[in-house]
Amino acid sequence: MISAATTGEAVASHYDELDPFYRSLWGEHVHHGLWESGRESSVEAVTALSRRVALRAEIKPGQRVCDVGCGYGGTARLLAREYGAEVIGITVSRKQYEGALSEGGENPRFLLGDWMENDLPAESFDAVIAIESTEHLPDVAQGIREMARVLVPGGRLAICAWMAGPAPKKWERRHLLEPICREGCLVGMGNEADYQKWIADAGLSLTGSENLSNKVRRTWPTCIWRTMVSFFEDEETRRFLLDDHERNRVFALTLMRIWMAYLTGAMQYVIFSAEKPAKG
Repeated sequence: MISAATTGEAVASHYDELDPFYRSLWGEHVHHGLWESGRESSVEAVTALSRRVALRAEIKPGQRVCDVGCGYGGTARLLAREYGAEVIGITVSRKQYEGALSEGGENPRFLLGDWMENDLPAESFDAVIAIESTEHLPDVAQGIREMARVLVPGGRLAICAWMAGPAPKKWERRHLLEPICREGCLVGMGNEADYQKWIADAGLSLTGSENLSNKVRRTWPTCIWRTMVSFFEDEETRRFLLDDHERNRVFALTLMRIWMAYLTGAMQYVIFSAEKPAKG
């Protein structure tokens, strides 16, 4: 596993400081897009990924769903609107929390807090989803055990994770994966085998894994292009990226590292689905 030191507070600070940057790049969905045909717009692509997660979690009308690391609430709102689910989203970032609340409405509900310290009741959700949030957890295995704890027996889990490839080269680890973890405030990058073990150790049965690397990597040249355009057209973006005191401005460089890591195979993107065994 590729490791880097981080904390919940550091993750919150990362997303709070980069709030305008992330909003301009992604809008309400702070995650990869899924290009099935290659002709989708960016909005269609990020929505397609959310729908793929709903499919893997087998979300049905009236089910209770927890979105771990919900960002600005884009996927949570989609699940409530299109699938009739009752959704609770949790984020560690105050800026994201405020952005999620600004849309109004009673469903979804949003919580501000650290997933590792949540006080949600055991066996209270029919499905749990985590889209690109496990990478930020200081203890991924414990974080997944918490997901299992709040699932009802027979409940479903869907995790989207960007992870290390099976055998990254030394230079890829040193110049791509390790800097991506530091600059992106990731506690680390497990590989597919790590996630399979963490899921099994949480008492869940793995029901599927789907490698979507080639269908999501277009996210990053899109983000790089948007950043370049914003640099020349938007004074606030230009000020942020040129200000030596903005410690998180380095993430603009990380965009290029991530794209390269996908192209070399040093990074992969997988959706895992799992089920909590029924009682008896």
